[in-house]
Amino acid sequence: MADSATAPARRADLAEVGAQASICERCPHLVATRTQVVFGAGDPDADLLFVGEAPGADEDTQGVPFVGRSGRLLSELLAGIGLSRDDVFIANVLKCRPPENRNPSAEEIAHCAPWLMRQLELIEPIVVVTLGNFATRLLREDTAGITKVRGAAEIRTIGPRTVRLLPVLHPAAALYTPSNRALLEADFGLIPDLIAAGPPPQEQAVAEPEPEAPSVVEPAEDSGDQLGLF
Repeated sequence: MADSATAPARRADLAEVGAQASICERCPHLVATRTQVVFGAGDPDADLLFVGEAPGADEDTQGVPFVGRSGRLLSELLAGIGLSRDDVFIANVLKCRPPENRNPSAEEIAHCAPWLMRQLELIEPIVVVTLGNFATRLLREDTAGITKVRGAAEIRTIGPRTVRLLPVLHPAAALYTPSNRALLEADFGLIPDLIAAGPPPQEQAVAEPEPEAPSVVEPAEDSGDQLGLF
């Protein structure tokens, strides 16, 4: 749970990190094709952080994550557990859209992961929900696919923060295969109890210049498009 005493400073720091990310040039090929950096959106003091894969065309245009069809489904799933987008924070593994909506590369993920680690550090969520393969493999540091680990909540220390991690299918999986919606609804149904359980004990902090990003796990498959989400 976010520390209310430090909230103003954390919000200011998060805004500053967002400003820095907005001019990031770590991946020149993405800089050349992006409209803008899509840093994230929502409540900077949220107990619940969602991490998706990367911006799509709509997100690249509007500068907000999950505003297309997947975003509409995400909003419906949140409403089903009594929440809205205003109650959570939504981010992606990549802050820039990969051309043609292809899968993120290991190099791109490694370049962008420190921004996500800073978001995790400053938002201080209780629960992190990973949407699809790329976010799940990055934050679990494991090659297991989302279909094997979805719905299995666990306590994980990710960079500077120990959280309750819940892997779920990416909403796009339900758009391509409607029967997956029932799986998403079931997994989202776990979220209220995970939040109510409160934050897990935090590991003793070790002073470091920057939060350490998790090692990048190369996807087991790379079909070249975002069907690799699930």
